[in-house]
Amino acid sequence: MKAISLSTVLLTFSICFFSGNVFSQDLKVLDKPWVKENTPTRRVVPYTHVREQDVMWHRRIWREIDLREKINHPLYYPITKINDRKSLFDVMKDAIMEGTITAFDEADDEFTVQLTISQAIAKMGDSTEIFVEDEFGELVPTLTYKETASIDVIKYQMKEDWFFDRERSIMDVRIMGISPIVSVLDENGDFKGLKRLFWVYFPEARYVFANYDVFNRQNDAERRTFEDIFWKRMFNSYIIKRSNVYDRGLIDYKLGIDLLLEADQIKEEIFNMEHDVWHF
Repeated sequence: MKAISLSTVLLTFSICFFSGNVFSQDLKVLDKPWVKENTPTRRVVPYTHVREQDVMWHRRIWREIDLREKINHPLYYPITKINDRKSLFDVMKDAIMEGTITAFDEADDEFTVQLTISQAIAKMGDSTEIFVEDEFGELVPTLTYKETASIDVIKYQMKEDWFFDRERSIMDVRIMGISPIVSVLDENGDFKGLKRLFWVYFPEARYVFANYDVFNRQNDAERRTFEDIFWKRMFNSYIIKRSNVYDRGLIDYKLGIDLLLEADQIKEEIFNMEHDVWHF
């Protein structure tokens, strides 16, 4: 009887011990009927090699993507991260903090001033000095840091190169850089202007963008990635600058409707250039 009682006690203790360990662990559930394997292991489509001798025509263009336009909403939403999706800004921010994407100073779109991770984090937020009472009841200045969130990013600026490659006989485009733009508010909450946070070298960021889904309105099973969105030009944008002798933007010499007409004229120039090459 004593042996039976001892074994019963040991068995009971073992069951309680192992069951306690099982329930103490984080429970991970599969939120879909299948394991998602495609997107996390996606590889980018390599760029075709281009020789300088084959470039017959080249024009550098700067664009802005307004996230308030409906077609650009997949780059903006979700504002807060969910299990299977992030906004483009959250993808960039997390990759910069991990060190998989390099951030460059916002004032230089030629990628010559590289930012450290701590400097990039400082760019993605605002430090404000406020006065709080200490234990003696005196007001002392204190710095508070407000992190920039996805909801604060309203535009993206892109730098891209359009060129005609006579080896392949096509007009091609390569995005070289992308920069998030946020709105700046004063202490009263009034709009003051726009500010670029940093520049990202797009060919480096492609390897990160290819592993994150973008919402597809027609079919959840056929979601695209951020890399697909830019590769297939599935966004709307407007030209704000082209390479010129003065190195000035369109807004420096055009206003209102004339600004949009000038941007359309630049797009037409690119189209006509490709068309004229094949004109007999």
